[in-house]
Amino acid sequence: MLKNTHLYQEIYEQPAVIKQIFANEQATLQALANELRQRDITHVVIAARGTSDNAGRYAKYVLGAKNGITVTLATPSLFSIYKQPPRFGNALVLGISQSGQSPDIVSVLAEARKQGTLTAAITNFADSPLAAEADFMIGLNAGIEKAVAATKTYTSELAAIAMLSALLADDEAMSAELAQIPNAVADTLALDDTIAALVPRYRYVDRSVVIGRGYNYATAFELALKLKELTYTTVEPYSSADFQHGPFALIEYGFPVVTIAPSGIILPELQSFIGKLRKAGAEVIAVSDDEATLAMAQKQIKLPTAVPEWLSPLTAIVAGQLFAMHAADTRGYDIDQPRGLNKVTETH
Repeated sequence: MLKNTHLYQEIYEQPAVIKQIFANEQATLQALANELRQRDITHVVIAARGTSDNAGRYAKYVLGAKNGITVTLATPSLFSIYKQPPRFGNALVLGISQSGQSPDIVSVLAEARKQGTLTAAITNFADSPLAAEADFMIGLNAGIEKAVAATKTYTSELAAIAMLSALLADDEAMSAELAQIPNAVADTLALDDTIAALVPRYRYVDRSVVIGRGYNYATAFELALKLKELTYTTVEPYSSADFQHGPFALIEYGFPVVTIAPSGIILPELQSFIGKLRKAGAEVIAVSDDEATLAMAQKQIKLPTAVPEWLSPLTAIVAGQLFAMHAADTRGYDIDQPRGLNKVTETH
């Protein structure tokens, strides 16, 4: 039974996990925000892999747009293999890792400490090697995640980044918007039956793309990853802008394109893009709370609760997780233990 799987249960734990991180990590995140202001830090370097790398992509947008901070993703092999670490200067070096175990991610923070640079870690394990290298440790509060595919740890990472942004901005409106997210995620879980009825149409699809832009560029990457690891299909993520610079040639009649398009400043651009996809013959699956956008697509996943665009990745990916889970179940795959994968992946 699907409901007895770890993946299903962990997807449904997400509202409670997000509430926990808000309750338990605010003091640490506030202290980190204070330190960033005191040191006048305007540059953050993020070390992460896999799902956590996608959380880093979200941080690039939210910390950039809301806090004026330049965010870059580290190149861990410069530290762990080439032994040629760049100088960090007056930056925050932030490691994001569910397990906190991967040696290459740990090596980035270890070098940062050696250089006297401020470090922080977002991880599910306070006793991990990554946490040991951090001046500030933010716990994911997710409990043990038994399914290989990360779900609750990913949204917890997003919640931690969003909370840091709100506290760093010292913006009560942002904090109030953030407080509504657990309920909005719970509302999104009500899409389960609708999505379960939709996915059999795509049982034999072996290639597709996921499109997102702005804050939901991260969602495109994360949903593509979930579909790859759970359904064993070739799914590539793109921004709508990048896709038009060459990859658009992939489009042929019936080619499936999942488009993450919640309400926000980027929506008109995505609506125009959907129009181009339809004209070229693509089959568009729109994930949106906007009725006009949904009407443009052949298939619709309607987000039940509109949230501010900067927080929409927390709800949009939950719909995506349900889609990937049911797509894998329809194919008869083991959704808790995808082939060839382990829960903890240590890279060097």
